[in-house]
Amino acid sequence: MKKLLKVLAWIIGLPLLILNIYILFSGKTYLYKALTYNFVDITDNDLFHQRKIETANGIEWPLHQQYNKMNAPDYLLKMLEDNKSVAYLVIKNDSLLFEKYWEGFSDKSLSNSFSMAKSIVGVLVGIAVDEGKIKSLDQSVGDFIPEFKSGDKRKITIRHLLMMASGLDWDEAYANPLSVTTEAYYGTDLYELATSQQVVSEPGKVFIYQSGSTELLALALEKATGVSLSNYASEKLWKPLHAMNEAEWSLDTKMGREKAYCCFYSNARDFARIGALYMHDGLMYGKQIVSKDYVQMSTTPAPTMDEGEPNRFYGYHWWLRKFNERRVFYMRGILGQYVIVVPDEQLIIVRLGHERPQQKVEGGPADVPVFLKGAFEIAGIAVAD
Repeated sequence: MKKLLKVLAWIIGLPLLILNIYILFSGKTYLYKALTYNFVDITDNDLFHQRKIETANGIEWPLHQQYNKMNAPDYLLKMLEDNKSVAYLVIKNDSLLFEKYWEGFSDKSLSNSFSMAKSIVGVLVGIAVDEGKIKSLDQSVGDFIPEFKSGDKRKITIRHLLMMASGLDWDEAYANPLSVTTEAYYGTDLYELATSQQVVSEPGKVFIYQSGSTELLALALEKATGVSLSNYASEKLWKPLHAMNEAEWSLDTKMGREKAYCCFYSNARDFARIGALYMHDGLMYGKQIVSKDYVQMSTTPAPTMDEGEPNRFYGYHWWLRKFNERRVFYMRGILGQYVIVVPDEQLIIVRLGHERPQQKVEGGPADVPVFLKGAFEIAGIAVAD
């Protein structure tokens, strides 16, 4: 029996010893946190340092005269509950028509945006261009980041990053603990990760979704504006939108840089304001927060190729699709975080939760058309068969 226990100890202990030696000698100490917490979640703000996005003079959403008088259809509730939703919200004509929460979440509960944050960074880039802090979308990234001043990197522009067509070698693998994306989430040096990418294809040609592109945009914004990404978001976006609650952005270290490609924490009602901003072509509460031209460019397919076909589903950090013959653009996060906008119907949908189905429908997540159909039904809008 003792011999068996010794053998088992070696079987278990040797791989752990080897793993520890690898981590220590490679410097990849982020793996300790990655292996401990394994899968990401909407409440990961407790794992990281945060920077506040302050607000001022918050304005509540007005309640629609039919607020919560319509029941959600059964198929919608099934999709929401099967995928562990915590919030589903519908705004019609700038009034709150329907909302439902689960797991004790409320209209003030913080929840991780994941990659919806990319769209927020896209908005901030547009504001910086409007202000002249970035001269144009075709300005070289090297004007802001020294590592991009020479070689093939000097060809990369702000527009290329917005289109997800940088030509860089960032590995967008979520399940691989050794991928740069996993290291970005759990590691402590986003600047080094983002700027150490290498060019492997011609910039501006092919759509390849990469969190590193958004992180580079954030570094450029930080240099262009002279303030942190969170401070710029607070002054130029969150306060002008009159958000009701402070938000948070996760950092790589205590006083470090924002995980710009993800990890903006807010609630369903305040996330909806970003959708409203773009639904109204950048105009909110009588102020043009970001230019109409930029909003329209952002929500039009970027001129890139995807698997040999012209891109039809991605603009400048916004996802695109059609539903019921209507134009739709939306923010999207990995666990089914969505702010979905149907401008022709003056409709905004927010869904937050822990999971989303793996299936695709018409090139996009299978839950999106269900959330759209359910919102149309709640709002009394006919849906074609």
